[in-house]
Amino acid sequence: MARWPEYFQVAKDPSGNIMGYIMGKAEGMGENWHGHVTALSVAPEYRRLGLAEKLMKRLEEISENKKCYFVDLFVRVSNEVAVTMYKKLGYSVYRRVIEYYSGDVDEDAYDMRKALSRDMNKTSVIPLKDPVRPEELD
Repeated sequence: MARWPEYFQVAKDPSGNIMGYIMGKAEGMGENWHGHVTALSVAPEYRRLGLAEKLMKRLEEISENKKCYFVDLFVRVSNEVAVTMYKKLGYSVYRRVIEYYSGDVDEDAYDMRKALSRDMNKTSVIPLKDPVRPEELD
């Protein structure tokens, strides 16, 4: 947060209650320079109001201003609601990451990406054919 304060956005209602937040960062080098969504959360009582979309759009704007090529995020394969939402926002599955999430039962993640204006040919979102393991992530 200290390095990328602009990537931490909080949405509050008129009474000052936190409705949701997004945290992210910019990382990578060359054509891999990108914005990354570290966390996105909306309180249950504020869901289905378009708040997640607004927070995501703001992070995308910040990434555009930093001249990033794309924005990426990781989401549990089983989180169908989130995967559907991200697809509606223009994200696509770039690759599957085997056992990205650890727990009683390890779970795979989708690495989802959305190309930004700097990636005119959208090469950053061409899906990989084979899954990868967490230690293979760049």
